[in-house]
Amino acid sequence: MSQANGHDVILKLEDVSKVYAGTVAVKQANFEVRKGAVNVLVGENGAGKSTLMKIIAGVEQPTVGRILLEGEEVSFSSSGDAVDRGIGMVFQELNLFGNLSVAENIFATREITNRFRKIDRKEQERRAGEFLERLEAGIRPDMLVEDLRIGQQQLVEIAKAYAAQPRIIVLDEPTSSLSEHETAALFRILRKMRDDGIAIVYISHRLKEVLEIADEVTVLRDGSMIETRPIDGITAAEMIRLMVGREVANVFPKSPAAIGKSVLRVERIGDGAHFRDVSFDVRAGEILGLTGLVGAGRTEVARAIFGLSRLVEGTVSVYGRKVAINSPSEAVRAGIAYVPEDRKGDGIIPGMSVRENISLSILRRLTSFGRIRRSADRSLATTYVK
Repeated sequence: MSQANGHDVILKLEDVSKVYAGTVAVKQANFEVRKGAVNVLVGENGAGKSTLMKIIAGVEQPTVGRILLEGEEVSFSSSGDAVDRGIGMVFQELNLFGNLSVAENIFATREITNRFRKIDRKEQERRAGEFLERLEAGIRPDMLVEDLRIGQQQLVEIAKAYAAQPRIIVLDEPTSSLSEHETAALFRILRKMRDDGIAIVYISHRLKEVLEIADEVTVLRDGSMIETRPIDGITAAEMIRLMVGREVANVFPKSPAAIGKSVLRVERIGDGAHFRDVSFDVRAGEILGLTGLVGAGRTEVARAIFGLSRLVEGTVSVYGRKVAINSPSEAVRAGIAYVPEDRKGDGIIPGMSVRENISLSILRRLTSFGRIRRSADRSLATTYVK
């Protein structure tokens, strides 16, 4: 779907580099963003995509190089500065206030006021509802953000950026938490924004999405711009080759594994609200995938098995023995670990070190007479980080 040719360049990066404590994250990048086009950036993890986007959005400043906005050299001191210039960004890391409503988040820092200079909540909810309806989000503007699932919160972030009426919108992996239906609705909105003349910069690892939504694609590798092409002039196989720097004969090679006895068996479990009659059996050496649309109950099943919510029916067995799991501590004692969907909000404690986070769940094994044995703590963390 190439419509970029002939469109005016609205933003240009010239020889931009970003260095962090001696590590080069972006190296002499030259990148053009065109009006009315979807400009996609692809690359492996660590290629520099997110750093480049943060520079465009004013979150980071380049170490060297120039940024030109409609031909004028600019320097963004902050993300607010970039927003004032018409650049909006949707980050992978959600930036929402959980205790505020959807409408309050969409209009945060840009509140709608009445003639008495008081926030007009009714008007905010009306306008927020319009943006959410365009996204086909199925979210009420008066709902609290903390009551939404991660995929729904991602749509609120996108609605917030759209509501600011940007000239350029930057989206970093926007579909990572969306269902197929939500992704299709987002793409319809992006096409409408593109047709309205908005420049879109889009980061994605999903090459199928890239081929569907992009007008131009730029490949990054090890912080350097490798190549930019119109989307109708490149294939998925070529993108992979440019990203990794070599031909890839088999992207997902099959690896045989010895399958053992049943480790975890759930039989007809239900929580009375989100799912019912769920049964499966996972054997040693086996990977079982749970799939479904957002709201289908996948996360709720995992949380219930780990004791974060209560099961009202069915049984859970570990190594053939039925267990009653009413709390995470009981799940851990049964040998069950859990990586939550929202790893930042539910999985780690950001104010603690990597070492402290790693050892947090097994402190009893690392303590003597009520004191943490630091040597054992450090050894454990080093082992797992390596």
